[in-house]
Amino acid sequence: MTADTAVGSGAMASGVPRTLADPLAEALRIVDVAGERGLLLRLMGGMAVRAHAPDWTHRTRRVEVDLDFATRGRDRAAVYQLLEAEGYTPDRRHNALFGGHQGYFVDVARNRPVDVLVDKLEMCHRFDFSDRLTRSKPTLPLAELLLSKLQVVKINRKDVLDALVLLAEHPLGEDDGHPDSALGLGAISLPRVISFTSNDWGWWRTVTGNLDVLERFLESEFVAADLDVGSRPVRYDAGSQVKALREAIEAAPKSTRWKLRARVGERQKWYAEPEEVGHD
Repeated sequence: MTADTAVGSGAMASGVPRTLADPLAEALRIVDVAGERGLLLRLMGGMAVRAHAPDWTHRTRRVEVDLDFATRGRDRAAVYQLLEAEGYTPDRRHNALFGGHQGYFVDVARNRPVDVLVDKLEMCHRFDFSDRLTRSKPTLPLAELLLSKLQVVKINRKDVLDALVLLAEHPLGEDDGHPDSALGLGAISLPRVISFTSNDWGWWRTVTGNLDVLERFLESEFVAADLDVGSRPVRYDAGSQVKALREAIEAAPKSTRWKLRARVGERQKWYAEPEEVGHD
């Protein structure tokens, strides 16, 4: 056991990890503890999708334990300290090099990696979320969760299904809906999505291309079990939601910047290649 590993192990009493075995319950616990300390911490990634669709059988069958969080720069140091105190071992080398925008921790006892993004998500495309963290709890707003899936240029089946269940379980709206998902459905903010697709041709190209992928999946591969949420049907028809989102994106006025970039089209690369960062 390394010295770094020992830091996380110190949060166990009588050999029992302080962290919870269920990854969603643990993620929600950490968000609540952060909130009690006045820190803005929100869930993103797969566990955020599960939080919005807790009865979705496809996701509950996944062997997935990674936790992904979002926070703002002013809370970063305190959030990192909180995670250590709650039983997570920091990757000190990674955090020294990259911790200003992404922290990495591990729940050693449960072999559970944790990523903390600070202020922004930056993969194939970028969006800032620091001023959006108060719009939804316990996760990032639904628009950002959906965009985090639709910004992936080489989208896979997992991301396709995550996007579809978000669309099938939540309305498209003019705002984010109620800020606390425990008190209401929340909504996928069309203005937020359109703010990217109408001002950045690259965003438009990737998102609309992935909506095409979603449509093809629904036409050729989809089976009812893919969106099984238990004893009731999904709230919205996924195909109709994909179509409505596509129509809203296409109907929205485009900026001069968008139009100039559209002239270049695919002759110039419109997305970034995410870099894989190794961990100790």
